[in-house]
Amino acid sequence: MATVVIAQKASTLPYAPIVLAHALNNPAVVKVEYKNVATLAEHNNATVALTVNGTTLTTVSAILRYIVRSHKNTLYGSDAASTSVMDDFIDRSQDIVNSSDFKTLDVIFQQLNHHLTLRSYFVGHKPSVADIAIWGALKANAIFARQIKTGKDLGAYLGRWFNHMSAQAFVETSLVDVAKANDNTKVAKADQGSFDINLIDAEMGKVVTRFPPEPSGYLHIGHAKAALLNKYFADQYKGRLIIRFDDTNPSKEKEEYEHSIKEDLLLIGIDSSVVTYTSDYFDTIYNYALQLIKEGKAYCDTTGQEQMRAERMDGIASQCRDLSVEENLRRFEEMKNATEFGLTCCLRAKISVDNLNKALRDPVIYRCNLIPHARTGTQWKMYPLYDLACPIVDSLEGVTHALRTDEYHDRNPQFQWFLDNLGLRQVHIWEYSRLSFVYTLMSKRKLTWFVDQGRVSGWDDPRFPTIRGILRRGLTMEALKAYILMQGASTNYITLEWDKLWAVNRKQIDPIAPRHTAIDAANKVKVTVAGAEPYTLKEVPRHKKNEALGDKKTAYGPTIWMDQADCKELELNEEVTLMDWGNAFIRSVEKNAEGIVTAVNAELHLEGDFKKTKKKLTWLADGAELVKVELMDYDYLITKKKVEEEDELKDLLTPVTEFKTEAVADGNVAELNKGDIIQFERKGYYIVDAVATPTTVARLILIPDGKAASISSKAAPVAQNAARDAKDAKKNKKEKGAAKDAPAAKDAASAVSGKKAKAAAHAAAQKPAPSWTGPGPKPEEIVELEAQIDAAGLKVRQLKTDKADADAVKVAVDDLLALKKQLPVRIEALQALSAAASAAADSFSL
Repeated sequence: MATVVIAQKASTLPYAPIVLAHALNNPAVVKVEYKNVATLAEHNNATVALTVNGTTLTTVSAILRYIVRSHKNTLYGSDAASTSVMDDFIDRSQDIVNSSDFKTLDVIFQQLNHHLTLRSYFVGHKPSVADIAIWGALKANAIFARQIKTGKDLGAYLGRWFNHMSAQAFVETSLVDVAKANDNTKVAKADQGSFDINLIDAEMGKVVTRFPPEPSGYLHIGHAKAALLNKYFADQYKGRLIIRFDDTNPSKEKEEYEHSIKEDLLLIGIDSSVVTYTSDYFDTIYNYALQLIKEGKAYCDTTGQEQMRAERMDGIASQCRDLSVEENLRRFEEMKNATEFGLTCCLRAKISVDNLNKALRDPVIYRCNLIPHARTGTQWKMYPLYDLACPIVDSLEGVTHALRTDEYHDRNPQFQWFLDNLGLRQVHIWEYSRLSFVYTLMSKRKLTWFVDQGRVSGWDDPRFPTIRGILRRGLTMEALKAYILMQGASTNYITLEWDKLWAVNRKQIDPIAPRHTAIDAANKVKVTVAGAEPYTLKEVPRHKKNEALGDKKTAYGPTIWMDQADCKELELNEEVTLMDWGNAFIRSVEKNAEGIVTAVNAELHLEGDFKKTKKKLTWLADGAELVKVELMDYDYLITKKKVEEEDELKDLLTPVTEFKTEAVADGNVAELNKGDIIQFERKGYYIVDAVATPTTVARLILIPDGKAASISSKAAPVAQNAARDAKDAKKNKKEKGAAKDAPAAKDAASAVSGKKAKAAAHAAAQKPAPSWTGPGPKPEEIVELEAQIDAAGLKVRQLKTDKADADAVKVAVDDLLALKKQLPVRIEALQALSAAASAAADSFSL
């Protein structure tokens, strides 16, 4: 396979290789990659490059010739004479690219126009590499583009040919490909948090970062961000990343969590074969705690937990705060030995009683725990807390930059206090925003509750934000890494929608997901197809745009199955397209008393034009090779987008979060393996969660695609509406009627974010408002309302121009829609009054 690399910011974009790749339409032969640069520095600043067997080609003409000569195709002529002529046009195309002189180009244009007299193409009777070379050169030429845009005379034949080539499917897809590459760059800029954060005192080759997970649970997507950011900066500065297990709480830690964390890190490309442990430094940390006690900077406290919490909150000193050094040392020894008295103590850093930053109000730094430690056994009966252990171990292990989420912001001065008061090497802290998603819990404690209560199947449940959970849902590691790096090291805290993550994933899986067909088993409809050949199997591509995926067997026959939902929409004598087969006329649709379609008769019409039909329908031929499958879909575990501290989890639980649909699928599905990703056409992308066994059918999980329908909460609108209904029960009928429309409008608006908000804003701003038609002059009330609509529309357009926050755009759109909704109602009412008044006046005059 050959890969053509394009510098997409090139002043003269090399279109021809892109178009040729799409003309061949075979990624196994040649594919195109884009780099967001003006020139390819690694290839002597060329704008295009193709490397083969150690040799790099950097001119369009050489690349075109290599591709068409190396692979079987019909674009390079069938004889020596035609290929020689094509070579000549390939060379002449470079004259166009290399010239910016109007007179020189005018001569070339006239020559090309003359050659095309009575010809549709430059060589032969169909498009060839000669046409592709010339078209690409003209497309990139600014003078030609200006002339054809302004309608200046280029010659009747050249202009006709250029427009004809531009309409070719492979040319159109090429331009779409270029546009997508440019859009992806823009999206990345818009979404990507900057990595240019100027790490303090960062030196090339000397930066050391760390990722210190606690082995008390499975990694979730927020941990993945932390790990990948630390790896990014270590790599950027050619430094190193330390993986350290913060194993200071034997009550929560398990060996299974440690293994799972290592496996998950490996999945996202982080080597965890060498790790360190905080427990490696227990002796050292203990000695530093003794140092704090001896220097009067720590004390052992016997205050009860609730009282201590209250005293810290109110800024009241503990009764133990002024104990002597000797007493504190004695108590600390009893803690170490886990005596009856020692078990009532904890060690607190003596920082402040009433600092405005409550994290500095004498935090606990050591506590007793009799549970044996996974690595040190019963050697220790007390353990340091993270706030003490982390700065000590960071400093000792040579960490230069500690990247921490902004939830630790108030504890950063604590971190610095320990470094300063223990005389340790300094470590720079850099904060970045914690990853937070709508309708999603990241708290390990709350996720554990779901597991313990049996509300999910485990830590890899598809509804969980754990790395294993989202992988099981169908997210690829490539997409996860790309998305997290898009977020950058931003310090802006936002609750993210899931749409962009799944949209990034869709781009990863769409080109490689084989296409299959599934029909819902419930009330599936038998369709008799007149004119069909007897039941037969044919080989067809698994993916029309990716021949490398090979072929599959598709059955055709006079009896097929279709979805009930599709059949309900069929009309008598309507022409529809049966996907991957051809057109057919619907001759009859039979329904039972409940309106359920029970049978359909169709007549095959393979001569029909699929471009002219409105309905493209999936189907399966009735045969023994069909397999039963379970199609799974899921909802969020909670019904509230953003959980507040005062919220009770039990009040937010989604009643039903798992949805199962029984279906039948084409026989090729039986060959799939667990983890395979496919697309059921017109249903969506699916990942195989379990293959069929002698007693169970295959189970596949629907993969969200980033579109609103696949990521919106199925239960949230219901929960919100129920709450509103209860609140509105006390209002009168008119108020209830007005409130009835509000939830739908609010839900629709709440689903709008990012590009969707801008699209809705555009639609709202552009939709024409109804106008006054009389009788009589326009009432002042209507004039004022129209002025308000104009002002609201102007505000929406200004917000769009300013690229305002999606929430602000949504509010403005809501206001505009509300005003527009009022206008026709008021016009209708006032026109009726005006008409009645006019009629009364006419009657009086008679």
